[in-house]
Amino acid sequence: MSRIAKKPIVLPDGVKVSVEKGKIVVEGKLGKLEQTYKSEFIDVKVENGAIMVNRKGDAKEYKALQGLYYRLFVNMVKGVTEGFSKTLLLQGIGYKMELKGNKLVLTVGFSHAVEFEIPKGISLKLENPQTLIVSGIDKHLVGQTAANIRAIKPPEPYKGKGLRYLNERVKVKEGKTAK
Repeated sequence: MSRIAKKPIVLPDGVKVSVEKGKIVVEGKLGKLEQTYKSEFIDVKVENGAIMVNRKGDAKEYKALQGLYYRLFVNMVKGVTEGFSKTLLLQGIGYKMELKGNKLVLTVGFSHAVEFEIPKGISLKLENPQTLIVSGIDKHLVGQTAANIRAIKPPEPYKGKGLRYLNERVKVKEGKTAK
């Protein structure tokens, strides 16, 4: 049973929430997010500057969906007020990243440069040629974009070269040894 979802989601100043049947819209200083929900399982109310997520039954799926939508709504409120970001690091000699218009161009040891189209709602910032910050208001989109960029050249296990998240530990294997 979701104990956390029994608590109200307190709305900060400047956040507006509108609830229609099966849809919630959250607006804040950074933007606007929409989310559909299964209204046959949960009931969403906005009262006294807080969002309440209540389930309509006690079956297992009702409890699961209450916790799921509670967490999604919390992430929406946080996204429109603070935003989300992920940092990627590029390690390897001769590897580099650069932004060209709406594309991220990666030179990561392939015979050609790899171009990555930046999705709408995401902003990329290069701290230096080796550090990339992916940011936006939608937590899912930020995480998925960072994962898609990392998948272009994940860290390899022998030298650790490739794209990795900040503070990610890559287990480096020992190479062959001569007898």
